[in-house]
Amino acid sequence: MVLEFFRGKADQELEAVEQTIREMLLNCRHTFDLAINALLGGADPSIVGPDIRATDRKVNKAERAVRSDLVVHASVRGSNADMPFMLISMSIVKDAERIGDYAKNIWDLADAGVNLSEVAEGLDELLRHRDRTSQLIATTATVFADRDAGEAHSILEEGDVWQDEYDDIIIAQLSSEGSTEHAVARALLYRYLKRITAHALNVLTSLVMPIHRLDYYDEAKADREA
Repeated sequence: MVLEFFRGKADQELEAVEQTIREMLLNCRHTFDLAINALLGGADPSIVGPDIRATDRKVNKAERAVRSDLVVHASVRGSNADMPFMLISMSIVKDAERIGDYAKNIWDLADAGVNLSEVAEGLDELLRHRDRTSQLIATTATVFADRDAGEAHSILEEGDVWQDEYDDIIIAQLSSEGSTEHAVARALLYRYLKRITAHALNVLTSLVMPIHRLDYYDEAKADREA
């Protein structure tokens, strides 16, 4: 029972909703790239801040637009409204918006004066996770737009491994021998990367899971229902 199954035929209203969600994800990637490069790439947080805030307003406006469009769809179509698709869209549009929020949290670290581009150890690992997360957001937008269930399955399997990796790194910061500032910043960054990953995976669940199992990746594996 997946998103494709529920879609009405040639329904331009719902296709517009899908397109808006895709654009939200791409805007969230833009926010993420600006924010993470302020933290890891030496970009001036004060310079990228206005762009981040403007893009965040676009994402929030798009979220409201999706909700409004879905209400109109329900009002106009009545009993013929595509209710399963509406429920799915209401759920995943929030996931898309949360990706942008966690990206802003990363910028907050940089704006507070944290600069991990100067760390002597582990920068290559940080940059690898930066690139992987940025690509995940972009790929999620493409896979969602293409309704590619096969690719969604592959990413979901990899995503659980990535989240475990982030947990291990966060725990490792408790015994870090580096500066307290950098250890705390790393722990927060990886927490944000994990949450961004989880919300991207939640968007992809709309292609492969029944409605009641959306937001599946918000739960730790041990706490998920079978």
